[in-house]
Amino acid sequence: MLAYPITLEEDGYALIATSPDFPEVAAIMGSDREETIAHVVEALEEAIAARIHDRKDIPTPSGGDTFVTLPTLVSVKVMLYQEMREQGVGKAELARRTGWYLPQVDRVLDLKTGSHMDKMDAALGAVGKKLYVKATEASDPIVESAGQQNKEVVSAM
Repeated sequence: MLAYPITLEEDGYALIATSPDFPEVAAIMGSDREETIAHVVEALEEAIAARIHDRKDIPTPSGGDTFVTLPTLVSVKVMLYQEMREQGVGKAELARRTGWYLPQVDRVLDLKTGSHMDKMDAALGAVGKKLYVKATEASDPIVESAGQQNKEVVSAM
């Protein structure tokens, strides 16, 4: 899963979160930590969806002390999109490689559309990647996926 750094600051009665990797996600507020994290995840998903729509790069998570993890399916869709950009593979080429129609490709890249993992696995395979899944204890902070050691990772699932 992808985990992006956030900064949490208390401002009197509210908790304010910002994301250094997504400047467009500015000052997300909540009354408590859980509400703020939920709003941040939603804002990150919207920012990422907008970047996919506009065919812009999605940054690799940078360093920090506190991270929020994106939902698993969103993370896989982001990884697919990033790999397509890196290889210069457009939607039409992915459709050709998978034997799908263009609307099917649109669905696997749409963060709001549910996709079966076999479709995601096939799409990743079409760009030369394989998806590996690992289950960990719920109390484990999943720091390996963020590439950070001894850092706090906050999950909002």
